[in-house]
Amino acid sequence: MINQLRKIYPSLIVYTEGQDYVNLTYKWFVMNDDIIGIHEDELTAKDASLLATFIVPYNINFPIPTDEEQKWSAVIHATNASASASLKWLNPYRFVYFSIKKNEVDPIVFKSAVQELFTKPVPILWANGYEGIIIEEQVTTEESTSYEQIIDLLMSDLYVKINFFVGPYRQGEEGIAQHYQSLFNAAKSVFVYSNKAVVTYIDAVPYLLLHQTDQNFRSDMSQTILQVYRDDEETLKMIETFVHCNLNLSETAKALHMHRNSLQYRLDRFLEKTGIDIRQFHQAMTVYLALLARK
Repeated sequence: MINQLRKIYPSLIVYTEGQDYVNLTYKWFVMNDDIIGIHEDELTAKDASLLATFIVPYNINFPIPTDEEQKWSAVIHATNASASASLKWLNPYRFVYFSIKKNEVDPIVFKSAVQELFTKPVPILWANGYEGIIIEEQVTTEESTSYEQIIDLLMSDLYVKINFFVGPYRQGEEGIAQHYQSLFNAAKSVFVYSNKAVVTYIDAVPYLLLHQTDQNFRSDMSQTILQVYRDDEETLKMIETFVHCNLNLSETAKALHMHRNSLQYRLDRFLEKTGIDIRQFHQAMTVYLALLARK
């Protein structure tokens, strides 16, 4: 096929791994086990779009995609119907979005470090030089992946700040393109509200719901519910910790280094001033949403 393409695009070259110079005036693609480049002067926008439906566009600064990564990309972007049949759909899988600071670490170095932390190679699909999707197969509970631990290890090795948005497990390819895009967009929204390094899909739902609301509504809700406590950072931190501790007084008092009776008194004061009892689940969730809206 390379020879056939070369008849149409005489400038076509094949990238040789390890070569010192990469011609940036070429557009690059992955075709089977080869990376080919075609000079941009020979490619119209229509040509580039047409080629992308048959072969995968490639950034020469990224790791060379494995066969499995090419198949996943083809299925997700619906560029190759036959790729689906060659993927194994026996085990549930999940998409895990990651983002790193632009130009902070080389994608090839990052991928190599990530692969060291899994028991077997995981496909990584890059959206650009600083964010992408890890595709992880479900394993037994004893071997489940802790992305908090992964972040600690990567930060100690690469000195890079990382965020992970961990999607839910799913099986099969039905709706896979929509799920991929939805999760990618959701991740960008979630980290606007959350300062956590790792956020799961379940934990992200309140953020995503708030993101769909009007900014004026969020501001009004925050003011209406939090009332005199809207700018009381100490009380708001207490409430947020209380929610994160599953409304458990003892755990919250311990986390805040506060006596249990003192915490009880402050919760009573909040009820007295606002009429909201955050010891009740539904009322606590309403206040928590108001806290998120305030951010």
